[in-house]
Amino acid sequence: MSNLKLSIIISILFLFVVGSVFYTNNLARQLAEEEQQRLQLWAQATQRLIQADENEDIDFYTTIIERNTTVPVYMLDSAGNILYMRNVRKPVSDPTTLNGPIEIRFNDFDGSEVLQYIYYDESTLLTQLRYVPYAQFGFMAVFVLLAVLSVIISLRNEQNQVWVGLSKETAHQLGTPISSLNAWQELLESKYPNDELIPSLRTDIARLKTIADRFSKVGSEPNLTPTPLIPVIKESVAYMRTRISNKVNINFSCGQLNHFPARTIDEQSIIVQLNKPLFEWVIENLIKNAVDAMEGRGEIHFVLYEREDSIILDVTDNGKGIDRRTQHRIFQPGFTTKQRGWGLGLSLAKRIVEEYHRGKLFLKSSQVGKGSTFRIILKKSKDS
Repeated sequence: MSNLKLSIIISILFLFVVGSVFYTNNLARQLAEEEQQRLQLWAQATQRLIQADENEDIDFYTTIIERNTTVPVYMLDSAGNILYMRNVRKPVSDPTTLNGPIEIRFNDFDGSEVLQYIYYDESTLLTQLRYVPYAQFGFMAVFVLLAVLSVIISLRNEQNQVWVGLSKETAHQLGTPISSLNAWQELLESKYPNDELIPSLRTDIARLKTIADRFSKVGSEPNLTPTPLIPVIKESVAYMRTRISNKVNINFSCGQLNHFPARTIDEQSIIVQLNKPLFEWVIENLIKNAVDAMEGRGEIHFVLYEREDSIILDVTDNGKGIDRRTQHRIFQPGFTTKQRGWGLGLSLAKRIVEEYHRGKLFLKSSQVGKGSTFRIILKKSKDS
């Protein structure tokens, strides 16, 4: 469902509700006027019934009074005391706050004039009719909410399908040149076994295989295995160190959280459920993002904290930082502040950590001109 279709549906629904509200209010007004007229007639019948003599036929007045089975009625004397109630389920403490009064005047047995007042409330039908517009607005709000959620889910599914399709196609397209390069490598090794460029060629081909493998895993349930986390981080850092400016320093350390005493951490002791190729992709993307933020000059700090059941990894740079207006958008696919780039690195990293590793990746802090810190939280493996 496109945004245009959603807008059209909401507009039609809005017009329908407005028309329905107008019609309902008109019905309520007509019913209120009808009830007022009925109460006027009921008051007149009551007055005539009180004044009737022995020879007067009162059946007509009695019929009018008895036909009122819906409108709550109170009859009060001139002192405000309730003399009579009809169709009242829950008496009100002060009937004078209701509709009215309608005066009834008649002469008492001694000839003195008696003045009484009739107050009346809305019938149950009229009350329910007045609440119909609110119910309609409620249904409209629920419908709009469901429609918006449907559009969001549809867009996400569409983005996921495009993302997965693009990744699978990329892996497929890389397969052919990688196979060709493998054949060339074997040929060169057979003819020039001692050539010093062969190891570099072998490393680059292995790297291409890793990249193709990463793309092929997007959209599929990854195979997570208990893996020591620190060596994976250090391997990724070592790989990136030779591929970025030598003016960028990268260091790794183990920190200390409040309420958790410091201890010597064995590199093999911190074990998490990990898909190594995909998680290496996360580290590489965070390093590339930091290098871009520092414009090729600065420091990147990897600090690992240990909790009882989880591991925290902070990646801090001293780059240009991210302003508050932009921070909520940095993980959106396609968003980038760079002149070159697809804006997929952070989005991909977040997807790998949160959807595939059931962890969390978020911007912990950022200050313009001072740098940013991204935090990864992963659950410890039971083997840890």
